[in-house]
Amino acid sequence: MRTALTIAGSDSSGGAGIQADIKTMSMNGVYAMSAITALTAQNTTGVTGIMEVSPEFLGEQLDAVFTDIRPDAVKIGMVSSGKLIEKIAEKLTAYQAENIVVDPVMVATSGAKLISDEAIYVLKRALLPLAAVITPNIPETEVLADMAVKTPEDMLKAAEKISREYGCAVLCKGGHSLNDANDLLYADGKMRWFKGKRIDNPNTHGTGCTLSSAIASNLAKGFALEEAIERAKDYISGALSAMLDLGKGSGPMNHAFALSGEFAKEAR
Repeated sequence: MRTALTIAGSDSSGGAGIQADIKTMSMNGVYAMSAITALTAQNTTGVTGIMEVSPEFLGEQLDAVFTDIRPDAVKIGMVSSGKLIEKIAEKLTAYQAENIVVDPVMVATSGAKLISDEAIYVLKRALLPLAAVITPNIPETEVLADMAVKTPEDMLKAAEKISREYGCAVLCKGGHSLNDANDLLYADGKMRWFKGKRIDNPNTHGTGCTLSSAIASNLAKGFALEEAIERAKDYISGALSAMLDLGKGSGPMNHAFALSGEFAKEAR
């Protein structure tokens, strides 16, 4: 069985972060492992508290994983401080990690800022050059490219700029009222649009975490990047189409929409 590691924060409401990543990886057929960067107190209405782990303890978690069950892919989500990012880059370099997917989480769906300016600088310098692909949304693309993104043409210009500067593929995610959930991949000097249909579901908590984890899962299984993205988009469309409705704010998706079998049955 192929394996994948998520390095991210914990979401106490289960819709994003480590919890979404593990659900997604499991549903996409890989064995999921985790290294937790922070505990968050959050639900569908917002984030009320963040408690980081120390860089030393994060390093111990990564050592424990890599020296026993080596991951075939690594997904990196919320990392809120520069010292933690430096520790991740140090360990991934030392262990020569492969298929690294970076979701540069900066702002929660609720609008809460999740990363410091200093951490953004270290993310650019130390982590992005290690990535096979990064998956920024429009606001994150604007930060990384240092430019406004208002049109599909802006998406291409920004993705090309980021890719050339940091040497990684860039999947610039649409949405945010820019287009109909179409994502742009810029890799190796070439571009490709991945068309998507906008699903009328206000419950989108954790979509970024889920997409990047699904991409990492498919890379772990040996799919090429473009096919891994296609499969990931199909999975997230299914999870959104299930129309799960939990919580008072932007609720989670149904990661287990395709789960069936004896142990998934409800009581009669």
